[in-house]
Amino acid sequence: MSRLTRRTFVATAAAIGLTLAAGATARADETKLTIGYQTVVEPSKVPQADGLYEKASHATIDWKKFDSGADVIAAIASGAIDIGYVGSSPLAAAASRELPIETIFVVGLIGESEALVVRDGAGIAEPKDLAGKKIAVPFVSTTHYSLLAALKHWNIDPKTVEILNLRPPEIAAAWERGDIDGAYVWDPALGKIKENGKVLTDSAKVATFGAPTFDAWIVRTDYAKEHPDVVKAFVKTTGQAYADFRAKPESWDAKSDQAAKIARLTGAKIEEVPALLKGYHFPLLDEQASAALLGGGTAKAIADASAFLKEQGKIPAVLPDYSGAVTTKFVTEALASN
Repeated sequence: MSRLTRRTFVATAAAIGLTLAAGATARADETKLTIGYQTVVEPSKVPQADGLYEKASHATIDWKKFDSGADVIAAIASGAIDIGYVGSSPLAAAASRELPIETIFVVGLIGESEALVVRDGAGIAEPKDLAGKKIAVPFVSTTHYSLLAALKHWNIDPKTVEILNLRPPEIAAAWERGDIDGAYVWDPALGKIKENGKVLTDSAKVATFGAPTFDAWIVRTDYAKEHPDVVKAFVKTTGQAYADFRAKPESWDAKSDQAAKIARLTGAKIEEVPALLKGYHFPLLDEQASAALLGGGTAKAIADASAFLKEQGKIPAVLPDYSGAVTTKFVTEALASN
């Protein structure tokens, strides 16, 4: 789980090196929470639109939209946000540099909601035709990870492809101008470039190559220690949104209030929201703490992504253990409070 969302590795590394600003302690009725979200189509956009996070946490929430996970990591590192939405690749890069963060909720495995699209008329009929072409992707993102993994699977040297670092809005603009031959990205930019392009592969397919990706919510560890009830309320509200969707996914159709709210916050076309929701498997609260996710699998997935990033020269080193970047505390407490 703008989307292992997104940015230059150099800029991200510098940002990750920053010292976290200490969170100011406030009285309970003055608690503030700053959340960095992205334009991914997923169920928690509904309680965000409805103000349910504020109601559940009794906190004043400042919602900040980001185009990429690398930008979210930079904001977390500087202390500008407390909770953020990131993909597994920027999460792995941050954890490898020992940024004080914890993964508190796994949004889900990414499937068809992220894809490599090539322009009609660009002369790209199959993977080998990517050589010499201009392919845009947000660096240090899940799509960047997936692109590199796909090229490796296809035995294509990344140096033979002109890979450009563009954020999703920049990708849409470059596509409109005809400056790029393809892009690996998520919605709403993905929907835009599909209008005159074809999908060469997507993240569901790349997962079968041995490189699954996911999105997740992370929290600054200092904020979590100071405001555990706020973080628990955030996790519980997110879990309820996922349960609502999983209970009756067919009711979240293009004519639903849920689709309208999601479209408004993400910029996705309302008629495409139902299909985009199907691009993920959204784990419920009782799945979150399982051995497959926060109880073990997520730390392993971060380790695997980190090993790949190290192999690609994108991070300097990997840690012997990534369990410190993951916690089951808040999903467990959220379940117990139901």
